[in-house]
Amino acid sequence: MRVSVFGATGSIGESTFDLLSRRNDIRTVALTGGRNVARLAEQAKALHAELAVTAYDDCYPALKAALAGSGIEVAAGTEALVAAAERPCDWMMSAIVGAAGLAPGFRALAQGATLALANKESLVTAGPLLMREAAQHGARILPVDSEHSAVFQALVGEDIAQVERVIITASGGPFRDWSRERLEKATLAQAMKHPNWDMGQRITIDSASLFNKALELIETREYFGFDPAQIEAVVHPQSIIHALVGFRDGALMAHLGPPDMRHAIGYALNWPRRDDLPVARLDLARIGSLSFEAPDPDRFPALRLAREVMELRGHAGTAFNAAKEVALDAFIAGQIGFLDMAALVERTIDSLLSDSGLTDPVTALETIAAMDQMARERARALAMEMV
Repeated sequence: MRVSVFGATGSIGESTFDLLSRRNDIRTVALTGGRNVARLAEQAKALHAELAVTAYDDCYPALKAALAGSGIEVAAGTEALVAAAERPCDWMMSAIVGAAGLAPGFRALAQGATLALANKESLVTAGPLLMREAAQHGARILPVDSEHSAVFQALVGEDIAQVERVIITASGGPFRDWSRERLEKATLAQAMKHPNWDMGQRITIDSASLFNKALELIETREYFGFDPAQIEAVVHPQSIIHALVGFRDGALMAHLGPPDMRHAIGYALNWPRRDDLPVARLDLARIGSLSFEAPDPDRFPALRLAREVMELRGHAGTAFNAAKEVALDAFIAGQIGFLDMAALVERTIDSLLSDSGLTDPVTALETIAAMDQMARERARALAMEMV
């Protein structure tokens, strides 16, 4: 099987690398990464990749030097990422964080590849287009978020028309028990201390604010086609149950597993088979009990904003994601507070409602790119007012 991994040096990419390195039936076509070119070069050598690409032009010399004499091709820049996605492969991991992962995913689908999708922004900003592209080229999209993989697995052999509700779980992050007053003073270092998952900086902070879960609500609608009223989120601190699917007869099918992304990645890699995976087996007696609680919309307004976005449809998902990324950058830079991120996203969407085509149907990647740029500019301007 020919595989490519986009975002190879991130947390999802590293877990994917671990699984691929245990296989002897894999031919690695392309690996891409960011500024960690030393690690990218190590991975490329270990998997005997045909091509290694860094997203940053200024990192090209270092990557070229690190792979000198290996016979592995080296490239850099946005256009090189897209070109790498056009190389024929059977399975591509899309784990680039942010809107930058959108174009490579479309290129992979255009050649009929299976797209293992960990890039949330692809469905949030371009869900209808992405699903249409897959259908048009006979390609398949397999979810890699643990929650959507869990829903996907719970639906195997089931009639989706009989689904009454879908519940995705959130750990609650490091601030689950914090008061609003404490959250107003939360620091970057505190937001980075996730109790269950080992992830990159941006997704860890998104988890702390529940923006990660907000994106996943939108993803659930776009991938499975459920009505927003059918989709629920519940705080589950143990991160053992990843999602539940409820049917019209009242039954709930729950997917349980350790907080290890190699399970969802491995399921997508081996689908439709279930092969052995190097993940821990749950000891239910040791776990003892599982708990659940409703998310607090006052302390974590991201979920409310996601529901408003799902009702608006059109390009609202693009604006939501763009504003969220700007807000996250501003928080990381120390320009705004933790709770200011949600306030900035809400103000950005409100400001775009009257004059921007926010609710126009999504018809092309060009309109998505235009809305993304507009929302980022608006969010940056509003962020300056908050400093």
